[in-house]
Amino acid sequence: MSTAPAETFAAFASVEGELWHVCHTKPRCEKKFAALLTAERMAHYLPTVTNVRRYGNRTRTSELPLFPSYVFARVPIERKARIYQQDLLVRAIEAPDEPTLLRQLADVQRVVSSGLETALHPLYRKGDVVKVTSGPLRGLEGVIDQPEDPTGIIIAVDVLQQGLHIAVPLNDLKVLPK
Repeated sequence: MSTAPAETFAAFASVEGELWHVCHTKPRCEKKFAALLTAERMAHYLPTVTNVRRYGNRTRTSELPLFPSYVFARVPIERKARIYQQDLLVRAIEAPDEPTLLRQLADVQRVVSSGLETALHPLYRKGDVVKVTSGPLRGLEGVIDQPEDPTGIIIAVDVLQQGLHIAVPLNDLKVLPK
C-alpha cells in the first residue's frame, strides 16, 4: 500500500510471527519492491510525494519516494527469504522499537497527506521539542530546526536517522517541558 490512513498503522502492529522491517532497496527499486510486497500480501508503506518538473512548455508530474531506497514492511518470519528473491533488496533491518516506528510512520503519512511542502532533512538532536498547536498538523511533535534562527520543525523518523522539515509559523508552536 503506498498510502495508508494514519489510524490504520495501529492495526499494522506485529502479529505473532511477523515483524516490521525497514527495507533498504537497491536504487530506484522502491516501487518494484512495494509491488512485490503487494503480490505477496505483506503489509507495507511506501510514502511518496508528488514531483512536478517543467521542461520548456511541458510539465511532467511523478510520484517519488519520500525516503529514497526505503520501504517499511511487516514480514512473516518464515517468508523473510522471499523478499530477497527478486534482487531488489539490499537488506531488511528489523525495527528496534516497533511502537515508535508505527507512530512515526503515522506522522509521516499525516504530513504527506496534508499537501504541505516538505523536504528530507537530517535529524538534529539539538533544539527544543515542540508541539504544533494549530493548523492541519496540530498535535504533531517535532524538534526546532535551528534554535538560534527557527524556520520550522523537524518530524523525526529515528530508524532512518532522518526527519521531515516542515515550515510551521513559530506562533503555532508550544515548547514542551524536558
